[in-house]
Amino acid sequence: LGTTNVDPCKRPGRTMPKGERIRRQADLVTRDYTIHLHKLLHGVGFKKRAPRAVKEIRQFAEKQMKTKDVRIDARLNKHLWSRGIKAVHRRVRVRLSRKRNDDDDAKEKLYTLVTLVDVDTFSGLGTTNVDE
Repeated sequence: LGTTNVDPCKRPGRTMPKGERIRRQADLVTRDYTIHLHKLLHGVGFKKRAPRAVKEIRQFAEKQMKTKDVRIDARLNKHLWSRGIKAVHRRVRVRLSRKRNDDDDAKEKLYTLVTLVDVDTFSGLGTTNVDE
């Protein structure tokens, strides 16, 4: 590879120079995920399991949707706590929805809403995009 005087935008496979790429995170998207709580809560003390499960779901949503503002639905919270503080479900199916923040003085333009998806079995389920 030699140095050429070709404009970086004209190279095949490139639309813009690397530093000037537009981030496409801003679009609104909804996806279903299965979170394996059992492996995330391994080694956690009994009296901290349900609170840790909520924190792990919040952290997972933040990582996947790239938003700092994560809101967990009350129905999902009740589901996590339904068997008490120590007997948390092994897996949970959640729907992550990246939405626009209507509040004018909000720090973030987008937030993530995490809701529970009821399923009979977790086998064969993968990450799926949902059309709303």
